[in-house]
Amino acid sequence: MASSFLHRAYQRIIEARERQVSRYVNDALLSLDDKTLETIGTSRAELRRKRAASSVF
Repeated sequence: MASSFLHRAYQRIIEARERQVSRYVNDALLSLDDKTLETIGTSRAELRRKRAASSVF
């Protein structure tokens, strides 16, 4: 039981860090110009949608 609890706690920490990194990368990508975003295959609107979808509130 204790190992199961620790495993779940560890998984929750990993998931939280993944969300944090995703927000960080998304914000960094939003600082790029539109031409660069187009070159890497994304758009400012798409990044804003991802940002809104990952918001806690």
